[in-house]
Amino acid sequence: MNLILTIVLGFLSFVQQQEQEPKARQGTYAITNARIETVSNGTIENGTIVIQGDRIIAVGKNVAIPSGAEIIDGTGLHVYPGMIDSGTSLGLTEIGSVAETDDTNEIGDITPHMDALTAINPNATAIPVTRLSGVTTVIAEPSGGLFPGTAAMINLFGYTAEQMQAGNAKMLVLQFPVKPSGGGFGGGGGFGGGGNSDPEAEYKKAMDKLNEVWNRAELYNRIEEAYQANPQGKERPVYAPEMDAIRPVLLGTRTLMVKVDQEAAILAAIAWVKERKIQKVVFSGVSEGWRVADKLAEAGISCLVGPMLATPTRGSDRYDRAYANVGLMSQAGVKVAIRSGESENVRNLPFNAGFAAAYGMGKEAALRAVTLAPAEMFGIDNDFGSLTVGKKANLFISDGDPFETSTNILALFIDGFNVPIESRHLDLYKEFLNRDSGRLKPVEVLPAGN
Repeated sequence: MNLILTIVLGFLSFVQQQEQEPKARQGTYAITNARIETVSNGTIENGTIVIQGDRIIAVGKNVAIPSGAEIIDGTGLHVYPGMIDSGTSLGLTEIGSVAETDDTNEIGDITPHMDALTAINPNATAIPVTRLSGVTTVIAEPSGGLFPGTAAMINLFGYTAEQMQAGNAKMLVLQFPVKPSGGGFGGGGGFGGGGNSDPEAEYKKAMDKLNEVWNRAELYNRIEEAYQANPQGKERPVYAPEMDAIRPVLLGTRTLMVKVDQEAAILAAIAWVKERKIQKVVFSGVSEGWRVADKLAEAGISCLVGPMLATPTRGSDRYDRAYANVGLMSQAGVKVAIRSGESENVRNLPFNAGFAAAYGMGKEAALRAVTLAPAEMFGIDNDFGSLTVGKKANLFISDGDPFETSTNILALFIDGFNVPIESRHLDLYKEFLNRDSGRLKPVEVLPAGN
């Protein structure tokens, strides 16, 4: 009986604690007297932004505040659009050393039908940590193999992966083969590279495999289109999930994300994309993009660049090439967005952008590269990327520039939900802030060496 009573009391205590914890909620909010960085329409000083449900319904200096709206005084504070990280594995992996918690890599080289959205863990510990840095949306992408799967764009709040999905922005991922160049860069372990006795032969083998898969996909698409045009009296073609996953790219309804870093491989990828007449494509990673920025600009290929917080790809390069890469590409006319390439450290996206801003890109362009630029690239700019009437309420309030490490995020909205400022990091900080709490006598701190 005592055991049952203990269990019941423990459960009631847990329920009471859960009820006391703040919950994210939608409603009508008015943030007043704030400096509003709209991104698309400049800066509004002492402005007001009104949120209702999941949308922004008013932005400006002289805005009527709806009756019953919850007022948030933004005096001396800043409002920014939620930042978008254009390349992560957030939500797909929890503990790198524990295989059971890693869903980034499926078995096999050709798995384009594997959808990253289905593997997202909404309760991943790194998600609250990330959003408290002002990052509200990320691309979660699979890895491994030639066609590792389909990446998805997710908001960093929701109880299910479907609730987290940010529009229908999905991208088929292609790990482009590493091309031997003699430049001393291995391409980050890309498909077909790394410690081979005959790099040229390995590269040719990898390209032959890529072309074989693409030829099969094109044939599958032609057969399927012929059937759909005239199905009468015909047997439907045998369903091939791998080929069916590539079809949207061939039809121009889905973006192909080509992961490529090395100069020679970038040039080869540009030629391959042109030869295959791929309509919607972005390059991702692009560590040596600055070397061929003019060629990328000429081809009109947008790039998801990063990480910035990296070392140069070649020993002979300047120390700041990784920091300056995205800025040099932007100056050459390439449309760019910034990616962290991280899983648990996606929270560092603002600092990647800060380095890019400091090393030639400029703050305004760097802010756009983590907000509106990626939204435009993936066709979700009607809902995301800037503070404009009618867009989703993905934004945050800060006490300074989010690219500065000293800045604090004070309030956060995702999909119109006022998300509590809570994370594992904050819990640990509060836990150890006062280590003598509850002691009758504080523990004596002894001098060093005793």
